[in-house]
Amino acid sequence: MFYYSRIPKGKAPPGLKSLDLPGVADMIKTGKVKNIAFLTGAGVSVAAGIPDFRSAGGMYDTLRPNLLTATERQRMMMKADPTSVVSWDVFANNQFPYLELRRPFILGTAERKWKPTLAHWFVKVCDDKKLLRRLYTQNIDGLDYPLQIDDDKIVPVHGTMGKASCEFCGAEYPIDQFRKEVEAKVKDIYKTDQKAPKESTNILCLECNMPGVKPSTVLYGRSLPDSFSDCLEKDFPKNVDLVIVMGTSLTVSPANTVPLLARESCLRLVVNREPVGQGLGIRYGSNAVRDVFGAGDCDDVIAKLAGELGWLPELKQYESQMAKKSQEVLAKAIKVAEKGSSSETKTSKRSSVHESS
Repeated sequence: MFYYSRIPKGKAPPGLKSLDLPGVADMIKTGKVKNIAFLTGAGVSVAAGIPDFRSAGGMYDTLRPNLLTATERQRMMMKADPTSVVSWDVFANNQFPYLELRRPFILGTAERKWKPTLAHWFVKVCDDKKLLRRLYTQNIDGLDYPLQIDDDKIVPVHGTMGKASCEFCGAEYPIDQFRKEVEAKVKDIYKTDQKAPKESTNILCLECNMPGVKPSTVLYGRSLPDSFSDCLEKDFPKNVDLVIVMGTSLTVSPANTVPLLARESCLRLVVNREPVGQGLGIRYGSNAVRDVFGAGDCDDVIAKLAGELGWLPELKQYESQMAKKSQEVLAKAIKVAEKGSSSETKTSKRSSVHESS
């Protein structure tokens, strides 16, 4: 595992023309960027219909501890810090808050309710073009796996909903059986499933008989998978030319160290609704030397980058596999690109007429 004792200011990447999306695109198109590492957060999945945990209206913002099966002390903990609902401190003593909160997420994942977004498919296009070094995802929704990227290129930093295991003994639990157990034994605090039980009962591990079965996600207070540190050592600092950070607040450690590990002249693009990471040494505006900020929703900004790269046709081939909102963003981006191309053609023709006359 790497740790920085200081925050380097960084150096301008050789050949970088501008600290904006056209500048990033130029670095890729001219071959100065050959290896891209992504760090993604909940923001990349918002267009799929999965709520961003930390934003207004997200899961933490709307958490109602009084609806969960918990002691008064545990409810006070969750009220003071909503993330404690997915912490080891709570789960070790009471598994119901986690399972009740995650119930629709667990069942929705099983039903393939959500599709990858345009931002997800952009990572796939980078892989198709042999530019993807690694995808470090903080998301547990599993939307990176339908992209058909080699598993060894995907690091699920906080685990995945695609598997189930016992938090006490580590034994895997059959995922289909787990989902059936959740449906039958975990109450629905959202009141959308009339068949759900009125009260939650334990789901016992088939090996140790303890009630520790849950999706194979990493609880707050537990260790991250070994693949995270192993891949960081392989990738940084020498084997990455561009780090693209998408849809994350960069507040959760140690995942937020990923952009810090790049060499000092490595280009970094942060795509988010608001600037993040300033406390980690990411610099925007007049202080920036290698950091580019793409302000807005991930799909919108990445569609603009794809347009600059001329990659909209490549994204178009995955359109049917995208979330509906992402399809709309892509269609709009293609229309804008076609309009721009048409204007350039007319300008070129007018210029030719003037020259000939």
